[in-house]
Amino acid sequence: MVRELRDHKFDGEIISWTRGVDRDIFTPLQRNRADDQIVLLCVSRVSKEKNLEDFFKIDYPNSRKIMVGDGPMRETYQKLYPDVEFVGFKTGHELAYYYANADVFVFPSRWETFGIVMIEAMACGTPVAAYPCQGPMDVIDQQLTGYMSNDLKYAINCCLKMQRDAIVKNSQKWSWNGAWEIFKNNLTPLK
Repeated sequence: MVRELRDHKFDGEIISWTRGVDRDIFTPLQRNRADDQIVLLCVSRVSKEKNLEDFFKIDYPNSRKIMVGDGPMRETYQKLYPDVEFVGFKTGHELAYYYANADVFVFPSRWETFGIVMIEAMACGTPVAAYPCQGPMDVIDQQLTGYMSNDLKYAINCCLKMQRDAIVKNSQKWSWNGAWEIFKNNLTPLK
């Protein structure tokens, strides 16, 4: 957005103001897994424009796919993809539980403005596998908090090799305190 504003000749200093997540809710502490099955998670509004079918069609060995969210295509997708667990809309600690207990968060959208769900996943220690496009490119630190590739299965493979504690550490910039500091440090006093 900063680049776009500058391209349109906006005058003055342009400061990028980011978003954050509540790190008291989105935390790796809710991880409670005993099985060996790989859990692939997607959290999204269940609609056509989110490109969810790329997630649903992934055939990854020894895995289960969980879709958190609701929307106009949920019933249709549930019928078309019976191997995907559709758990509906979740918020707060219940949503954080899904993030923390996933092995990889798969973000199949190719046209996103930000994707807050990615930073929620990272705050829980879950790496993000995504396409290299706007949204993921603004949020994911390649090989530090996730992996971007035009092959989602390859990105998942890379994510499974990542250390969860390092993902949490490398995602610390996505906090409400960080967002507040950017805003506060760029206020100009009234004259």
